[in-house]
Amino acid sequence: MKKFSQILKKCPLFLGIDEDFLYKMLECLGARVVEYEKSFTVFAEGSAARHIGVVLSGAVQIEQIDYFGKRSILSKVSAGGLVLAEFACAESDYVPVSAVATEPTVVMHLSCSHILHTCSNACGFHHTLIYNLMKALATDCISYHRRIEITSKRTTREKLLAYLSSMAKETGKRSFDIPFNRQELADYLEVDRSGLSVEISRLIKEGYIEAKKRRFTLLDDEEDFY
Repeated sequence: MKKFSQILKKCPLFLGIDEDFLYKMLECLGARVVEYEKSFTVFAEGSAARHIGVVLSGAVQIEQIDYFGKRSILSKVSAGGLVLAEFACAESDYVPVSAVATEPTVVMHLSCSHILHTCSNACGFHHTLIYNLMKALATDCISYHRRIEITSKRTTREKLLAYLSSMAKETGKRSFDIPFNRQELADYLEVDRSGLSVEISRLIKEGYIEAKKRRFTLLDDEEDFY
């Protein structure tokens, strides 16, 4: 566990908690560390949510598969991020999404009930932990709202440019790496991959963007995109 101490310090759930209490706290929370190979399911759709996942290394993708097998990607969680905390806090008996490792990944599972309810030891970190959890949930809510704004656009071009614009604002740079490959980006934007490739090629030819694998650069002002 100690080899992940730097990640744990950066995790929003543990901000403001003294390192001297960190490992004792994790023991109190019933922390369990599990390693997953690429494409393995961390949390399965249809299962009950009782644990919060903390990504210690690698990355986890939150996915939803419809009746016809079409995949939608809701978000991607990298090291230090929380996985399905909202469902665990709600004690959902049926989770409508899956969390899948996109590479070899290590996830720490924490009992949500141990976080939300003060234990018999009356550990002093609980108030800070609950505050951090509420703030992390609010941040996730904002991220999901952002995705809704993007996917509600009418055309593939508008969705793509809304996403790239959002990434530029988030990073504060015109050049940035996105967390998705082409198929994953299409699934995130809820568009056809071939149509997405056409729009990317068109925007490159029109001189609005540069794109190479996951690296994108915006070359023009946003109002000129549409």
